[in-house]
This record gives sequence, C-alpha cells and structure tokens, in this order.
Amino acid sequence: MVWVCSFLPAQDKDEVVIKNLFEEALSSDIAYQNLRHLCEHIGPRLCGSAQAAAAVEYTKQLMENMGLDAVFLQRVEVPHWVDGEIEAVVVSPLCGTTEVKAYALGLSVGTGEEGIEAEVIEVKTFEEMKDLGEDKIAGKIVFFNQPMNPKLLNPLRAYSEVSKYRGQGAKEAARYRAVAAIVRSLNLTIDEYPHTGGMRYDPSIRKIPAAAICTQHAELLSAWLKKDPHLKFRLKMDCQTLPDAVSHNVIGEIKGNELPDEIIVVGAHLDSWHKGSGAHDDGAGCVHAVEVLRLFKKLDIKPRHTIRAVLYQDEEINQTGGKEYAEQARKKNEKHLVALESDGGGDLPTGFSIDADEPVIAKLQSFRELLIPYGLYRMEKGYGGVDIGPLKAQGVPLIGLTTNLQRYMEYHHSSKDTFDKINRRELHMGAASLASLVYLLDRHGLEK
Repeated sequence: MVWVCSFLPAQDKDEVVIKNLFEEALSSDIAYQNLRHLCEHIGPRLCGSAQAAAAVEYTKQLMENMGLDAVFLQRVEVPHWVDGEIEAVVVSPLCGTTEVKAYALGLSVGTGEEGIEAEVIEVKTFEEMKDLGEDKIAGKIVFFNQPMNPKLLNPLRAYSEVSKYRGQGAKEAARYRAVAAIVRSLNLTIDEYPHTGGMRYDPSIRKIPAAAICTQHAELLSAWLKKDPHLKFRLKMDCQTLPDAVSHNVIGEIKGNELPDEIIVVGAHLDSWHKGSGAHDDGAGCVHAVEVLRLFKKLDIKPRHTIRAVLYQDEEINQTGGKEYAEQARKKNEKHLVALESDGGGDLPTGFSIDADEPVIAKLQSFRELLIPYGLYRMEKGYGGVDIGPLKAQGVPLIGLTTNLQRYMEYHHSSKDTFDKINRRELHMGAASLASLVYLLDRHGLEK
C-alpha cells in the first residue's frame, strides 16, 4: 500500500499518485500474465464461439478475485459466423496454377461445395468499377487492389481510407453481377499473411462470397493479369452464418465514495478474429481495463466516482456489445461522466484522442504537464472508440488511448496477432497511462 499525504498541494499529490501508478504497473507482471492466459490458454475469441464463452468466464473470475465492489455479466445476442476451409487458386496457361493465401471476410457467404471459377477483373476504386459497368464485370470475380498509402504517417488513417473496399466491396461488385470479390489485405507490409475483417451486404442485392488475399499475392495477381488478362481464379469457401448466440459483456467496478452514481467507464473488446489469438486486437485493451481497477485497489485509491471496466463482446462484426451497454445505461438512467477505450494494441502509448466539445478538450489538455513525463504528449480532438461510440448520443465525452501504430497493421486481423508480439513493458505503460487519466478525471472532473 502506498500512502499519499493529504496535506500535499493538489499538483504535488497528483504527481505522486501518477508516479506510484506507473511504478506499480511497471514492476508487476500481472497484466502480462493475464494476457498470456487469454491468448495461449483460450486463444482466438470470435463472437459466438466456445473460446469467446471461455474468455467471458475467465475475465469474470479474474475480476472477482480482485475483490471489486461488483462484478457482473450483461447479456448480449451476438452474430455467430464460422469460417471453415478456404481454397484460393490462380489458374492460367501462361502463369501456371498457383495457390493464393486468403481468408474469408467476416459474415461472407460461402461458395457452395462446387466453388467458383471465373475470370478476374482488377480495379482500384468503386469509381473505376462503375466506369467498367456490368457488361465487363458480370460473371467475373472483382479484385480490389488498392494499397494502403505508405506516405501517411498515421497508419490508421491509411487503413481508414481503403477499408471501404473490404467492408463494401462484395456489395458493390454484386451490383454489376460479379460472382465473387477478392480484396487486397489491409497491410502496409508486403508479406504472405492475409488479413481478414468485417464486411456488409445489402439485403436487396444478391450476396456473393468475399475473401482477402495477402499483399504479396495481390502484387503477383496484378502482375499475372497483365500477362494473361483471361486468367481464372478458383475460390471455394465453407464459411456460414449460424443463428445468433447468447454471450455477455463482462463488467467490474469500484464504487465511488462521494459520487457513486456518476460513472467513469474504461473498456475494450473481448472478442477477436479467428486467426491469431487477438493479442493486440484487443486482448491488450482488455488487460489494460482490468489493470486500471487492480492499480486502484493495490494503491488503495478511493475514487470519488464509480470506476467501471467493461469488456465488450462483438466489436469485430456487429458491435452489439457496445450498443447493448449504451442501451442499458439509457434504460437505467445511468450517468457517465466520461468513457475511455483501449483498442489500439499493446504498443507504446502516446496519449489520448478526444471526441468531445472544446471545453472538455481544454480541461483534458490541462493535465498535459502531469502526463508528458511519461511520454503521453498527445491530447487532441479525434476519435474515441467503436464500443464507447454509442454513449456519445447520451452526451458522454469519449476518449481513446493512442499508441504507436507503426507496427500494428502488420498483425491486425491476421494470424500474426499473437502473444509473442506483445512487449511487456509497453503493455504495462498503456495500463498505467489509462489509470493515470482515470485518476485525474475522477479527482478533478471535467469542469473548468
């Protein structure tokens, strides 16, 4: 237990508490080992799966063992999509027959037992596809080959610019009677690792299968098409969507001793894609959120407001966990002072991104002097997070932990997102960063 003299000036007391939070986080191995168990003993946690259910039980038990004031589950109905096997092969008399590394996109329909074999037409944009028109696209497989822009310093911005081809490519290709869509993986690196992700259909348009191919094979396919414009691509996918499944958000909290009905929530999503083990996306965020509560308990910090950690289900497909949490908060008339989220992986934290009005941003920026010594230099207007997003309609300010994302896109949504990619110290820095901001928000509020 670390004692802080009550007669210290406010600034000095804040400095001492933040120092204690970082020292405890960096000298402990607990968060790192919690993530190891989540990744290596439970593994990938696609919503609706047995592993997702196991993760709910594990994290609930983890928080119960911490002696929190409350730990409970919140029922959520989630989509249940299963991947199955995939076969992707280029067939060409000029370029030969070559297996392509590919993953089905989340919620894609399957191809049926016979699979699909058709000519490929390459496009970079929806506008280019529109110019080609139905006459040139009908009966073919549309290949969206738009690379992420390496010139952009923020990889997340590069990701956001091209993610529409993964999310909407099959729907748009189907408008022109394409038989399938394949998408270049969202990855700045040229390698052999496909990256999956969610996609959407339009119920008024025929559903066609959709898959992502690795960047290396996207480059090769583009080159082969220049040699043989009539090459064929054979695609067979067994994926299917089953009836919705029952799952749960996992919630733990420390009650406030002055304003228990006002909540500061910090969260992350417990589900992950079925490839890799969801170490960075978003196992790291989950242990960040749990560690905030552990640090408060360990240092005997008595919060004024209720501090709540929420591990949401189904961020990757339909975001039902975040929506359900916000709906229940509305029905119960809960008051959230602020919502924080960690969904940028376990790499080195750099600060916070704020989705709120200018007075709130100004208040948060007043904390900079206390946080900059820990490398938290970013405190600026931006995006809060997917799971906390539904709370915005209730007037809740949203804050996202920002991290150094330069390596993140290499393993995002791929089989490379495994525990060995986690740096223990950087993971713990992220937890201490969130705990420090939660402490400052709890102590000083958001009023100027």
